[in-house]
Amino acid sequence: METKKRLDTPERNPDPITKAPGSHPVGTGVGAAAGGAAAMGATVAAGAALGTSVGPVGTAIGAAVGAVVGGLAGKGIAEHFDPTIEEAYWRENYASRPYVTPGASIYDYGPVYRYGWESRSRYSDKRFEEVEKDLERDWGRAKGKSRLTWAQAQAASRDAWNRIDRPE
Repeated sequence: METKKRLDTPERNPDPITKAPGSHPVGTGVGAAAGGAAAMGATVAAGAALGTSVGPVGTAIGAAVGAVVGGLAGKGIAEHFDPTIEEAYWRENYASRPYVTPGASIYDYGPVYRYGWESRSRYSDKRFEEVEKDLERDWGRAKGKSRLTWAQAQAASRDAWNRIDRPE
C-alpha cells in the first residue's frame, strides 16, 4: 500500500485551496477588509466628483479593487510570520520581558501579543505610534480573558508588532 505525503502539515501552514505553503487567511482577510474600507472612502469622494451616474458603479468597482489590493498587502505582511511560531515564541519568552508583571501568566499576555501581530497585519502601511489610539480604543473588545488594561498591555502589543518587522 502506497502512502501519500501530506500537504497540509501544520509547519507548512498550507493554503486551504491551493495547498501552497505559507497560507495566512487572517492576514489576507484583514487586509482585504481594510483595503475595501479604504477604497470605499476614496471612491465615494471620487464618485461624488464624477457625478451620480458614475458614483455607485465607481464605488462598487473601487471597493472590490481595494479589497483585492488590501488583501494582497495583508497577505504580504502575514507571510512574514506564522501565528503558530509567534505563539510558541511568546509562550517561551514572555516572562523575560521587562514589562511583564512578576507572576503574570501567558493567559494574560498571550492575547496582547496576538493583538500586536494581528494589528500589524491590519495596519500594514502604518507605524505603531500612528495607530496606538485606535489600538487602545479597541483593546477592550480584543483582550478576551486577559486581565490587563491597555496601560499594562501596550508595551507587549508593541513588542509583538515590532517582532513582525524584525523577527529575532
